[in-house]
Amino acid sequence: MAEPCALSVVVPARDEADVLPALAARLRPVLDGMDAGGLGGYEVLVVDDGSTDATPVVLARLRRGWPQLRVVRLRTGAGHQAALSAGLARSRGRRGVVTMDADLQDPPEVLPDLLAAARGDVEVVYAVRSDRSVDGPLKRLTAAAFYRLVRALGGTAPAQAGDFRYTSRAVVDTVLQLPEQHRVLRLVVPELGFRAATVPYARAARGAGRTKYPLRRMVRLSLDAITGSSTAPLRLATLFGLGGAVLTSLLLVYALVSFAAGSTVPGWTSTLAVVAGSGTLQLLCLGVLGEYVGRLYVQLQGRPTYLVAADSLDADDPPGPADPPGAGRAG
Repeated sequence: MAEPCALSVVVPARDEADVLPALAARLRPVLDGMDAGGLGGYEVLVVDDGSTDATPVVLARLRRGWPQLRVVRLRTGAGHQAALSAGLARSRGRRGVVTMDADLQDPPEVLPDLLAAARGDVEVVYAVRSDRSVDGPLKRLTAAAFYRLVRALGGTAPAQAGDFRYTSRAVVDTVLQLPEQHRVLRLVVPELGFRAATVPYARAARGAGRTKYPLRRMVRLSLDAITGSSTAPLRLATLFGLGGAVLTSLLLVYALVSFAAGSTVPGWTSTLAVVAGSGTLQLLCLGVLGEYVGRLYVQLQGRPTYLVAADSLDADDPPGPADPPGAGRAG
């Protein structure tokens, strides 16, 4: 049977063949040092999110020399947040789970600080980016705008805290019990209300390769985050509708008074402005409502967020009498 471990490190990876050897070279000494200091065992669970490059080959080669490395391969590219959820669902750490990206912008050397901060009743420790000078101006601007928007809509996520965090086993189990799909963990975890702490760190440059989060994926993440964590946009649509109704009423009163006074002047400019403004508000409200209707549609379909194709733990630990064949492969 597989050896139990105290800590799981979940790393989603998609087309990261170039950076994985460097990640292993830096992450393993940190974890081995922590284990020698009495951690109680660990596993590094890399979730291969449908990579199309040499990532599976690189991971297989790394596993031959690193027994604690475990690979979960998804059948298709389910997305970063779904890969994180798959890693949480398959993690075995008794004490808790650390989630981090594979690109080395989350420095592995911060891990001891995360666990050191998890003392007493602290169940969640966020790694907060105190220095983002390696990011471009557009990236910093959009990130700051995202966190300001989340807080304005009632979110409780710490500013500049991404998916680099430590969560206790109690928090992980609570997250896995949530029925929602397409959850954005950086917003879901703070909403649970567990006692939390923060650890500042300087965001590093990408170790190798190119970013897997272009603008379109950032926009998609922002939409999922906002519609998945707040109903404020629905209220905003309602306010727009009420404001439009008030404005229309005032214009109607003005038009009637002007007609009664005989001072009406026909003009296409004002008509065009009113029609265009009303149409814009209607489209905006329909777009916001469409986001929620789409989420309800996906939720009612009941399709799994991810499907696991293989787990290297299954090869290392054949099913026992209490484990029917294939029990470890359900997504």
